[in-house]
Amino acid sequence: MSQFKKIVLAYSGGLDTSAIIPWLKENYEGCEVVAFVADVGQGAEDLEGVEQKAIASGASKCIVADLKDEFVNDYVYPTLTTGAIYEGTYLLGTSMARPVIAKAMVEVALAEGADAISHGCTGKGNDQVRFEGAVAALAPQLAIIAPWRIWTMRSREDLLAYLAERKIPTTASATKIYSRDANAWHISTEGGELESTWNEPSEQAWTWTVSPEQAPDQAETLSLTVEKGRVVAVDGQTMSPYQVLVTLNERAARHGVGRVDIVENRLVGMKSRGCYETPGGTVMMAALRAVEELVLDKPTRAWRERVGAEFSHLVYDGRWFTPLCKALLASAEAIAEDVSGEVVLKMYKGQVTAIKKRSPNSLYSEEFATFGEDEVYDQSHAEGFIRLYSLASRIKALKNQQK
Repeated sequence: MSQFKKIVLAYSGGLDTSAIIPWLKENYEGCEVVAFVADVGQGAEDLEGVEQKAIASGASKCIVADLKDEFVNDYVYPTLTTGAIYEGTYLLGTSMARPVIAKAMVEVALAEGADAISHGCTGKGNDQVRFEGAVAALAPQLAIIAPWRIWTMRSREDLLAYLAERKIPTTASATKIYSRDANAWHISTEGGELESTWNEPSEQAWTWTVSPEQAPDQAETLSLTVEKGRVVAVDGQTMSPYQVLVTLNERAARHGVGRVDIVENRLVGMKSRGCYETPGGTVMMAALRAVEELVLDKPTRAWRERVGAEFSHLVYDGRWFTPLCKALLASAEAIAEDVSGEVVLKMYKGQVTAIKKRSPNSLYSEEFATFGEDEVYDQSHAEGFIRLYSLASRIKALKNQQK
């Protein structure tokens, strides 16, 4: 194997990355391993003791970067303006977090004078593409080491035995029912009974949200203020993007909002099943779409939907640091210029519904839309419009009659 002086590892404190540290030091003799931990809002419990774990595993140091505000402000909110939903259901929770983590890891690697980075992504998943694609775009001179594509270990038992032989402590056990990934935006759950698509998810598969059946019998309403496609206040209280998300996560989770159970197409070709919980994000998405209904004309809304569909694949496929990303975000930002207003939403038994909406830029007019008598719309004008609108069909039909 090639020789490296210093390697920065994307470290979580879990079993995989705890084993990767000593494996790197053994297979790249003399190298120094720096553990990098990204705090993207996964929770204090996941970060507790992570620095001590990294050092105990053999890292020279552990750098913990607080990326929560950057994640929500620079990745989540821009994605929301595009309306991106992968395959019609997935709100891209894991996908959006990868570029901010990769960017920060590259910055640490360059500051530390490292010549390689490493990660614990498997060869079956999407994350290997997302991380390595970001590194290629930001610092192509850095080598990439993906142990799961190199080493001979294949199971949790193998990793536990490897650490035990080296007397490296770990709190992991041989029985791990689920694979989970959490950040401020969402939590995903895979594995266990979910590997069979004929199994209904047990309540153990859900961690943030209550089941709709157990949610309160009384609906809760809240008001969101939107400015240029960004939620800036909850019930009239101005908040940072991260604060908005935390607040909405807490309130929406109580009502079972944001649960999805999907089978998605991974970038590498296989399908996978996951249970995803995105309570606050589901509420924000509903609010933004409600304002769009008021302010976007038909062709602009259709274009925004096309931008959102394309952007969902871009984020999912790990192409954030590309010219196409800049172009799509610029288009979404231009559309969002008029997406400002206030929305009242009702949360009840797993559902969120926009029940009131208004905007200073609204194109909706009661004078034009009324079913009662009005003085602004001459219905006779519709005849000429329809004749011109259907002219091509009329000409085609006449041609067919002449044959």
